[in-house]
Amino acid sequence: MSSPTKEDLLQVLSQIIDPDLNQDIVSLGFITQAAVCDGIVKVTINLTTPACPVKDQMKRQAEELLRGLPGVESVTVEMTAEVRGRERSSEEMAPGVRHVIAVSSGKGGVGKSTVTINLAVALAATGARVGILDCDVHGPDIPMMLGCTGEPEIVDKRLIPKVNYGIKSMSIGYLIPDEKPVIWRGPMVHKLIEQFLADVEWGELDYLLVDMPPGTGDAQLSLAQIVPMTGSVLVTTPQAVSTFDVGKAIGMFEQVNVPILGIVENMTGFAIEGTVKGASNTSLELEIGGETQSVPVDGDGRFSHIVPIFGSGGAEGLTAKHGFPFLGGIPLNPAVRVGGDGGAPITITAPDSLIAKTFAEIAGRVAAEVSKRERMSPARPAVGSRSSHLAKGGAARASRGAPFACGPVRVRARARRCPTRRWLRRPRRRGTARAGAG
Repeated sequence: MSSPTKEDLLQVLSQIIDPDLNQDIVSLGFITQAAVCDGIVKVTINLTTPACPVKDQMKRQAEELLRGLPGVESVTVEMTAEVRGRERSSEEMAPGVRHVIAVSSGKGGVGKSTVTINLAVALAATGARVGILDCDVHGPDIPMMLGCTGEPEIVDKRLIPKVNYGIKSMSIGYLIPDEKPVIWRGPMVHKLIEQFLADVEWGELDYLLVDMPPGTGDAQLSLAQIVPMTGSVLVTTPQAVSTFDVGKAIGMFEQVNVPILGIVENMTGFAIEGTVKGASNTSLELEIGGETQSVPVDGDGRFSHIVPIFGSGGAEGLTAKHGFPFLGGIPLNPAVRVGGDGGAPITITAPDSLIAKTFAEIAGRVAAEVSKRERMSPARPAVGSRSSHLAKGGAARASRGAPFACGPVRVRARARRCPTRRWLRRPRRRGTARAGAG
């Protein structure tokens, strides 16, 4: 029996449909190798992200289809990934960054930094190159939560990002004492973030997650102008107070033409589990929030119940109203808090736990949305280029929304006050400066 041809391989592989892009993987150009010799088949499928949530499913489907061809004796399917991004330009501030993703919220206290850290770890675990830019200048928590301390190294007047768990990060928290507050107006924040893009050696990154400050004030508009983003991930808690404010954040991103990749609901409920000794196949009465709830107890006396401390359905309501994807819900878990306080995220300390797997699933959905929008959207201006600044600023001003508090003239006038200027003008240091966990 003769071996199949390359055309035969491609024909059967065209039956595999990418669920996010809604096209077959052959038409999408994912097949970078399709070879056959004496019944031995070797195929390489190159995806748009290593965090593809259907990667394993796609591999199994390809192996089954190829083995069904007459004359095939063995099949090897290799899965690779190359994150596609924008075209590069000499005007770019961060030429190696393919996708800038804002993680934002309408209000503080919803766990935005926690989501940022764990999404970054989950993406890095798939093999993606990930960085975190801490734009929450007035409350820089990323250094503590990522387990990094000490001043960053400076080489050729460029800051070298701190690295821990395979994630690069930069924050004002590395540059000032822990107890010193940052009391700045919008133009100062604007210039600092601009320098964190231009004067930091980010290298090659697939995803740069930007931990945005809460709210929708002057700082948020300035940051959206400085950082041309692939999209934003919004974080909310279930209660109406939080979702109401997230609605304002949605309006802000629409005003500055930043796509919403989806919404994450944090603190979606608290899981109570336990054993009632001597009980079997009965029920347990719990007094919760002034109400009595009946919880079934199994034959071994075990029970489990989700307590919606902050309500339920908030994020789903937003997604239904605005048409954005619901990326997932993260339940309350003390281990998440312990990991954040100790600089060891739960996605590192307990990668097989249910909550770590939830973060991994959310990261896969974010990566899928990025790939989808990258293929569907027209070319964007380069990060930090003059054309991107003009496009963002002009679009926002034309929308007649809240005016930017920092035009180019005002930013340049205040630039000499930015402390990173003095930092970068210091003599070149040798080696790392008080490097901690990073």
